[in-house]
Amino acid sequence: MSERPALPRWTAESRLVVVLRGERAGDYVPVIDTLVEAGVRSFELTLTTAGTLDALPGLVERYGDTADVGVGTVTRSDEVDIAADGGARYLVTPVSDADVVDRALERAVAVVPGGLTPTELWSTWRRGVPAVKLFPAGQVGPSYLKDLRGPFPDLAVMPSGGVDLEAAQAWLAAGAAAVSVGGPLLGDALAGGDLAALAARARRFVEVCAGSGDA
Repeated sequence: MSERPALPRWTAESRLVVVLRGERAGDYVPVIDTLVEAGVRSFELTLTTAGTLDALPGLVERYGDTADVGVGTVTRSDEVDIAADGGARYLVTPVSDADVVDRALERAVAVVPGGLTPTELWSTWRRGVPAVKLFPAGQVGPSYLKDLRGPFPDLAVMPSGGVDLEAAQAWLAAGAAAVSVGGPLLGDALAGGDLAALAARARRFVEVCAGSGDA
């Protein structure tokens, strides 16, 4: 295997990925503007949000100089190609799908495949990805990462699913490479919620993930 690729710069440095899952991609901009102002530097745009791939090139142009824009909920190889062509800095999958992972590696796009069991996580890690997504993380807890590190000491893990502020701190303390956060940070922002409240929540997550604040 060739040298393992790294996570994109801002994702690795901030250790925080904000997952944007809403009804339509047209709601992204005011929310991302607020999050960028609050210090967030990595965004996962989900394919369950209508219009994400169409909106991707414009969002990469708007935010690419200050943040990593990735695409999540990728489950097919053709989605890998469209996201890569649209400028996605990284891809995230909810499952361990070798075809999707291999296509992303062929396209030289960082991919973080999802899994829960040791077999699922190892099956994609051994293909040469920069990290694996532990999903749904809320069903196991940070102690699970400690157990995984026994047989897999080099495994780079990104917990996702049910990660609130306190859990983010605990996962990172347990050795997670980054945390993937959705609802506990976003709240109802993508449905027209209070952006000032969103900014306050985001700043707390940024501080905790940077290791400069307490949950």
